[in-house]
Amino acid sequence: MSATASAVSKSRPIGDLLREWRRHRRLSQLDLANGAEISTRHLSFMESGRAQPSRDMILKLCEYLDIPLRERNQLLVAAGFAPVYRERGFDDPALSSALASVRLLLKGLEPYPALAVDRHWNLVESNLATQRLLAGLAPAWLKPPINVLRVSLHPGALAPHIRNLPAWRAHLLDRLRRQVDATNDPALIALLQELRGYPGDDASVHDLSGSHIAVPMELVVGGTVLSMLSTTTVFGTPMDVTLAELALEAFVPADEQTAQALRDMAAPA
Repeated sequence: MSATASAVSKSRPIGDLLREWRRHRRLSQLDLANGAEISTRHLSFMESGRAQPSRDMILKLCEYLDIPLRERNQLLVAAGFAPVYRERGFDDPALSSALASVRLLLKGLEPYPALAVDRHWNLVESNLATQRLLAGLAPAWLKPPINVLRVSLHPGALAPHIRNLPAWRAHLLDRLRRQVDATNDPALIALLQELRGYPGDDASVHDLSGSHIAVPMELVVGGTVLSMLSTTTVFGTPMDVTLAELALEAFVPADEQTAQALRDMAAPA
């Protein structure tokens, strides 16, 4: 866990953090107590600071509240315990095999675009198909860290080339809103506010239905419309904070015309 996160956790009592997460999940004390199989009195004492939760109790409450691994560490530190889940950099040898698997998967999805992003939607890895689609952007957009959501929705980046921008924008903002609900991450909250401030009409719920089974991204490249559906893959049983926050986004063709266009773009000149 970062020094900043640790400092934030230590500055707030564990009871305050538990109460905040319970309310964020829209649960009453009775709801949480029943779900975690503890007494309401004991939970009330922990939230008020009259009782100090054990390490196992914190983990039990975190499990029921579905708190992400990073935030579970923060609650543990706030209560005076050591973090349970390690956080490694992407250059740590312990993550090398997992990242090698990610690269193999991204390469295997060619000629379809695919990429890996971290918790805040910053680009970690991408395949050649993704790089081909981004090649026409101004160099400033291709300097790390590349935030995928900013690149998608900013009027100076990909947004003018997305034919169904209102629907795609509504889809991405909804995904980010749900991620904010899950994590209560201040950085994601700020990102959501920023993206909502970009110019562009938002689609209504009815606009998103239409004849599609999912919302495609309709990207215009060289006069050709590439209609692609996004899929997300995450690691199923991560015990590392960094790995738990890594997501793979693959864009698969929504029609045969797009599939052929992507194959043509990947063919040697």
